[in-house]
Order: sequence, then structure tokens, then C-alpha cells
Amino acid sequence: MGPDLEPTGRVAGRPQRLSENEDIAFNGSKVYGQGFVLTAEQAAELIRRDPRNDAALQPYVIGQDLNQRPDSSASRWIVNFRNWPLEKAERYPDLISIVRELVKPERDRNNRAQRREKWWVYAERAPELYAAIHDMKHVLALSLVSNVVMPVRVPTGQVFAHVCGVFALEDFASLAMLSSSVHSTWAIRYTSTLETRIRYAPSDVFLTLPRPTPTPQLEKLGERLDSERRELMLGRAWGLTTTYNHVHEPMDRDPAVVALRDLHAEIDHAVLEAYGWGNLDPEIGHHRTKIGVRWTVSPRARFELLDLLLEENHRRASLR
Repeated sequence: MGPDLEPTGRVAGRPQRLSENEDIAFNGSKVYGQGFVLTAEQAAELIRRDPRNDAALQPYVIGQDLNQRPDSSASRWIVNFRNWPLEKAERYPDLISIVRELVKPERDRNNRAQRREKWWVYAERAPELYAAIHDMKHVLALSLVSNVVMPVRVPTGQVFAHVCGVFALEDFASLAMLSSSVHSTWAIRYTSTLETRIRYAPSDVFLTLPRPTPTPQLEKLGERLDSERRELMLGRAWGLTTTYNHVHEPMDRDPAVVALRDLHAEIDHAVLEAYGWGNLDPEIGHHRTKIGVRWTVSPRARFELLDLLLEENHRRASLR
């Protein structure tokens, strides 16, 4: 048994961080101040009152938005002064007055001088994230505490909360890969769990995951997943969590759910082919895991897959 009470495989050791995965996966912004946050109606009124306010207002995506809203869109907006000096923020009097009234008193009580002195700026802005996605139209994002372990493709131009994991990737092949049983199996093995939820740590999961070379088949399947799943979710008014509760429920025979299961099975086979492991039979079905019954690879295939991935991780790490 390993330290996580899982059986150990034939490959010993822990996975190493891979340089090829650096500067791709990020946590979102830690705002520290609910006074920054607005309803969509409040933001619209502020922009109507003064169109210049649009420059410092953005949609604000939290983990629940990614998992519970059928389109994974932001449910709220937020004032974002980035790392501007106070003089620039004060060019937006409607917005700075809100932050001065609702955020500054809280920051004044904070023990950290930086947070007190720059009260109009987020506590942790995640500048590396927004620099990495600056020229991108979409990113892949997932809730860091979730029983889904499934990214969605969402637009940029938004502020992502710190409970969101954001990948500076927008290609559909990456969507397929990160939606596969390979990714979820690796995540369940190498990050912590809370009952039926995963506490996804990008440093432990994504940074160590040896990803396959993208293929045209993965690109095609990822695009199908994005469009067909969105159609299902919007048509049923289901969020990501509800959708995959149906997928993982063995008794659910809804044709649309079965079709999504079949698509995930195609993705899993295509990912194995991309690694050159097409001879491994994943035995995809409803199987028990540490976070409950999931539509995924069998326990036998899971242990073989984890050995193959760890072996590949060690090979790539040795090339540094």
C-alpha cells in the first residue's frame, strides 16, 4: 500500500514536475474583498451611467459557475483595477467609491501591509495567468474542488476566482486529453480527496502529467465534446455536475447520456492511441473509484495505466 492507501504498482517513486508543463496551469485571482463583486445588473447600470467604467469591470467566474451553470458563464461581475496606481483608479469615481466604502475598511484591518496599502488591488492578482492568456480567445478551466474533474472551454476577458484552475490552452485536443480517464485517474491518484470530491492541485497533477502529442483525432473528438455536451447541457438546463452525475449513474439509460458516455469512451481510446498504448484495453464502464462510481477505466486498467504514466513521467524528467 502507498501512503494514500492505494495499492502500489510495479513502478516505484513519485512523479516529478515536467518542464514541458510549466507556465500553463494556474490558480485564479484571490480577491480578498467581497466589495469588489457586483451583480450583472449593477455592472450594467454602472456602464450605462458612464461607458468608461467598462474598462474596469469584468465578468467574475467562480467554481460554482463552471460546474453549475449550463453555459459555465460568470454569474457575477467584478471591479478590476489590475495593478493600477490609485491615481488611475480614481479616474473611475463610481467604481473607486464602491471599493473605498466596501473593501478598504476590511483591508485596513489586515495584518499584511501590502494589502492595507494597496486596498484597491486584489490580494493576489495572479498576473502570470493573465499574461499567459492575454492573446487567447478561450481557455480551459475547472473548479479546483469538485467531484467532476472536468474542464470546460470558456472565453477569456474574465476574472477567474482562486478556486478555479485555468489552463492556458484553447485547442480541442487539449480539451479531449484533460477530459479523459487518463487525466482523471492521474488526478485521483496524486491529489487529495474530500469524500466524493477532488481537491485538484495543478502543481501535483498537471505539472507532473506526461501529456501525449496532440493528434487530429483528439482535436476532432474534443471539438465534438465541446459542442455536443454544450447542446445537452443547454437543452436540459444542466450544469456540469448534474450532467456527469447522470453519466456516472449506471441505471441512467437516457439516449443523450449514453451518447456522451460513448463519446468519452472514444476519447479514452484516442488518448491511449496518442501515447502508443493502443494495446491496453481500458475496459471502460461503470467502476468504483476513491470518489465513487465513475464511467471510467477498470481497476485493472487503472493500475496498468498509472504504471505507464509514472514510467513515462520518470523518462521525461530524466531528460532535463
